[in-house]
Amino acid sequence: MIALRKANERGHARIDWLDSWHTFSFADYHDPAFMGFRSLRVINEDRIAPGGGFPTHAHKDMEIITYVLEGALEHKDSLGSHGRIVPGEIQKMSAGTGIRHSEFNASAELPVHLLQIWILPDQANLKPSYEQVTIPAAGAGRLQLIGARGAQDGMVSIHQDVSLYTARPVAGSAIRHELASGRYVFAHVARGQVEINGHALVAGDAIAMAEEPAVVITGGEGSDVLLFDLG
Repeated sequence: MIALRKANERGHARIDWLDSWHTFSFADYHDPAFMGFRSLRVINEDRIAPGGGFPTHAHKDMEIITYVLEGALEHKDSLGSHGRIVPGEIQKMSAGTGIRHSEFNASAELPVHLLQIWILPDQANLKPSYEQVTIPAAGAGRLQLIGARGAQDGMVSIHQDVSLYTARPVAGSAIRHELASGRYVFAHVARGQVEINGHALVAGDAIAMAEEPAVVITGGEGSDVLLFDLG
C-alpha cells in the first residue's frame, strides 16, 4: 500500500505572525481521513514571523519533536530548559504528566521555518523530559538516524516504536531503506524535490507505506526527507 499526501491538500491556517500547514487534523482543521498514521499524530510546517511565537501553553502525554529548517526558535519550559534550536539540531520534549512551554522566533528580523511533530507515546504519565542534540554530519547520500527508542549520542529518545531518519539524497544515486515485516513508513519531504518508490514529491509532500519491501529515495542536491519507520 502506498498513499500520497500532497502539500497543497493539507490543512492551512494563517494569522498575522504564523503561516501553518497541517499534514493531519489539528486545531480547527479536521479531516477524518487524516487523523494521523500509526503513532504519528501531527506534522505541522510552521513559518513564524519576526517577533511572533506561541505563548506559554501546556501539553500532556505526547512526544513533541521540533526540526528547524531556517532561522532559530527560542524555547522555554517548566522544566527550566531554555535555549535556541537552529538547523542541524533536533529537539524533543516528552510531555508525560504535563509540561508547559513557549516557542518564539529568536530573530527580530528574519522568519523561522520549522516542522513540529507529535508522536503518541507507548505509555501515559511518563516523567516529563527535554532533549536537544546536534545531528551528526553524516553527509548526503545516506540515512541518518536522529531519533529512536533507547537513543544514543547524536539522536533523541522517543517513547514509542518509531525510528526517525533524515535522508539527503545525492543526484544520480539512491538511498534504500529495507523494511522488516509488519513495519510502516511515513516520509515527509522537508526540502527540495525527490522520488520515493517512483513517486515524484516536492517540499511539503508526504508518502505513507505499508507492506512494502523497501523505501527507495532519489533526488537532487539540497533535498531533505524525514523518514519515520513505525511499528
